[in-house]
Amino acid sequence: MLIQEQPAQSKQMTLDEFLDWYPEGQGRFELHDGAVIEMQATGTHEQVGGFLALKVGVQIERLALPYFIPRQGIIKAIDSDKSGYSPDVMVLDWQQIETEPMWKKRSTITRGETIRLVIEIVSTNWQDDYLMKLAEYEKLAIPEYWIVDYLGLGGRRYIGNPKQPTISVNQLVDGEYVVNQFRGDDVVRSLAFPDLNLTAEQIFHVGQ
Repeated sequence: MLIQEQPAQSKQMTLDEFLDWYPEGQGRFELHDGAVIEMQATGTHEQVGGFLALKVGVQIERLALPYFIPRQGIIKAIDSDKSGYSPDVMVLDWQQIETEPMWKKRSTITRGETIRLVIEIVSTNWQDDYLMKLAEYEKLAIPEYWIVDYLGLGGRRYIGNPKQPTISVNQLVDGEYVVNQFRGDDVVRSLAFPDLNLTAEQIFHVGQ
C-alpha cells in the first residue's frame, strides 16, 4: 500500500465503472467498497518497491521461471464487484494468465492461482495491509503475501511492542495464511523464491 490515500471520486463505483474511469498514466488508484482511492507514494516507498521487484525479477530470469511482474495491475475482490487492489509488487504466472477473463482488456486478475506472490509496503494506512488486504488475499487463495513494514508503523499486535521494522511473510496452508516474521539479519524465507538471499535489514536499508 502506498503512503497516503486520498478519495479521488465522491461517486460510488462498481469495478467495471472504475476500470472504465481509470485515467491511464495519471496516477495510481484502488477501489475500496465502491470508493475510488488515489494512492500517493513517497520516494522511499518507491525505492523499497523497486528494489524488491528488481531482486525478484533477477530470480525469475536466472531460473527461467514462467512468471512476470506487471508494471501495474488490479486484483479483483473475490466476493465483491466494488473492490479492486493494486499491489506494490505482483508476480503473475504466464501459464495461468490465459484463463483470466479480465486480463487482456482490463489488466485485472480474478483468480488467486494466477498470482505467485504479492508484496504490499506499509504506510500510515497500515490497517489496509494487515487487515483488509490480508483477508482478501487469503480468500482468493494467493499462495504468498508479504507485508513489508520498513518503518515499523503497524499495530503492536502485528509487529510487537516496542514496534520495530518487520517483514511478515504470509503463506497459504490449508486455505489459511500462516505468518513468519523477519527482522534485522534474518534471511527472508519465501516458498515462491527459495533462492532469494535477502535479509530484512537489506530491504529496510533501501528505505532509509
